Amino acid sequence: MLNYNKEKPLIALVVPTGIGASIGGYAGDASQTARMFAKDFNVIVNPNVVNAACFSGITENMLYTEGWALSQFMKGNLSLIPSYNNKIGIIFDKAISRNILNVHINTINAVKTVYGIDVDNYEITDEPCCVQFYNSSNGISSGSILNNKTLIKAGKKLIKKGVQTIAVVCRFDEPPEDNYKNGCDVDIVGGVEAVISHYLSRELKIPVVHSPAFEDITISTDIVSEKAAAEYITPTFLPCLLIALQNAPLFYFKKVEHYINIDNLKALIMPFNSLGSSIVIDALERNIKVFAIKENKTVLNITKDIIRKDGIIEVNTYKKCSQILKEELNEKK
Repeated sequence: MLNYNKEKPLIALVVPTGIGASIGGYAGDASQTARMFAKDFNVIVNPNVVNAACFSGITENMLYTEGWALSQFMKGNLSLIPSYNNKIGIIFDKAISRNILNVHINTINAVKTVYGIDVDNYEITDEPCCVQFYNSSNGISSGSILNNKTLIKAGKKLIKKGVQTIAVVCRFDEPPEDNYKNGCDVDIVGGVEAVISHYLSRELKIPVVHSPAFEDITISTDIVSEKAAAEYITPTFLPCLLIALQNAPLFYFKKVEHYINIDNLKALIMPFNSLGSSIVIDALERNIKVFAIKENKTVLNITKDIIRKDGIIEVNTYKKCSQILKEELNEKK
């Protein structure tokens, strides 16, 4: 159950998807960091921070908020409503074979049995979604959906059935061999997953998060990097979505005092050289401190020196950032 404690300060811990973050660029490897902050703060996390295939790093006072909604929150256009035991719907890509669909249905039933999650409805798209993914010339993971309308249609059917949040599972081709399993390289499928989640959250106006389905569900017996290991011991990545969506905050499209809004946010924490997003600029314009963590680097090169705005604080480690925040916020009490 989400345990949002109004007595605790609110911060946002964000690791953008598909940019090769050394912490948070793999499979839930930023979860330990998020849990450290969650001991003392209410923490907004984007899915990339805590999603880990069959595991989830989510805890009771983390606010699981997809990237598009987070950007609207930072602009003051959206408030977050604490919510419990959300009714979850699932969209499956028609291109997923029956055998792989059956594995996902068994996964749903297992998660329902263990966690008591309310997920009773799923829709199969009328047409294949046709997802493409690739790494761009600057090394960032990206991609596109050739048939996004079929996803919107399925999502609207689920909303009519009363779902509050949606998990999406699209068929992906097998990614090319790379060094991701050894804790190197950018997650090549992560970027388009974010594209799908952002697009559907924006169009459907509810929390939507994506996981891929591959036709080859063989579990590798190779020893892989501990940072990527969660994705190599399961045939489906759906469990982490369902676990986190169960108590994900819902959306209210105004800034209102009795819900969680941008005025409550005390700090935004980002990887050291990924400061070019709108959420950073919006935070600085509202005089919200932005911490750039040097131990977490990405393939980008957008640092404090490039941004040239006051309010960005460079800190060596997440642990040091947590100490600074605790000292500063305790002094203000």
